[in-house]
Amino acid sequence: MLEYTTSGDGARFGMLVLHDDVQREYAYGPALGLPDTRIGTFPQSLYDEAQRQGWFVVSMKSDWNRIWAFEQ
Repeated sequence: MLEYTTSGDGARFGMLVLHDDVQREYAYGPALGLPDTRIGTFPQSLYDEAQRQGWFVVSMKSDWNRIWAFEQ
């Protein structure tokens, strides 16, 4: 889907969310040494492809100030 979305003419936006915040939400990988779980997966190959394609990888730990709206 990201390849399709970002392959056309004009402005395009490709983004992946990296679940790497074990304290506030959940962490899974195995990209960047994160745990390899059965619930979710973010393989290193996907991370590397995102870098090659210029897709944004948003880190829940580093890029989000707030994950759950009901927390103060």
